[in-house]
Amino acid sequence: MSKLIANVLLLFAGPRERAYSLLRLAALAAATFWVPTAHAADVDGAVLNVGVAVVFAVDFSSSIDPKIADLQREGHAAALTSPEIIRAISQNYIGCIGVAYFEWSSPGYSRTVLPWTRICGLEDAKRAASEIRKHGDTGHFRRGRGGTSVSAAIDVGSLLLDRFPGNAMKKVIDISSNGENNDGLPVQPSRQNAIAKGYTINAIAIPSDDEVPGQSLASYFAQSVIGGSQAFVVSSAGPRDYITALRRKLVTEVSMNDPRLAATDIP
Repeated sequence: MSKLIANVLLLFAGPRERAYSLLRLAALAAATFWVPTAHAADVDGAVLNVGVAVVFAVDFSSSIDPKIADLQREGHAAALTSPEIIRAISQNYIGCIGVAYFEWSSPGYSRTVLPWTRICGLEDAKRAASEIRKHGDTGHFRRGRGGTSVSAAIDVGSLLLDRFPGNAMKKVIDISSNGENNDGLPVQPSRQNAIAKGYTINAIAIPSDDEVPGQSLASYFAQSVIGGSQAFVVSSAGPRDYITALRRKLVTEVSMNDPRLAATDIP
């Protein structure tokens, strides 16, 4: 949206809508200070052609303890290098995917761990996984990190996809979190904005031990967060299941729902 159109819409908006719009614009303005220049880590200045571009949006708010932080960091690194993912990449329409990885909490509190990187095989995947392991959140020093702003995560993920330096048949924001939106703006405007751009929002839920039946985090994500073409949410039953669920989700995304590459047989 151009600044002129945004300003015109603000003139005709009610007080509440105007406040939401101003807050969202402020959050996006803050995000522009940390989002990396549009280039891939491995192909500086080159145009990337990939089957799917995936942004891993990983929660590192104050509720993420070292155990969950390790689970997310190691889970994503292990998933990228797993035989199932490498096979799915080799068999998708282009034979390559684009991946970026950032961590988020409150609005304006985000950091890029892995800028846009093209993965076309195991060696590419190993390099990306190494960066995630080296620079991903450890869960220590959590104090002062703030709340869980899913809306800000979607906005920043959208901005990264806007700046993808090439062509992708599908673009996905991949949220991993252990909580509902409790900070910043409501989720729906951010969600609708991403969907309007043609992006898909998927999610993996990390349930708490005291989750109330019928009020699961996965249900919240399904009803209020995911959206776009073939969007879905997965949930894990425990630490080991998280990694398996993550691999299944990534295979589904990489294969672009190609039935030849069904993720149901992943152990």
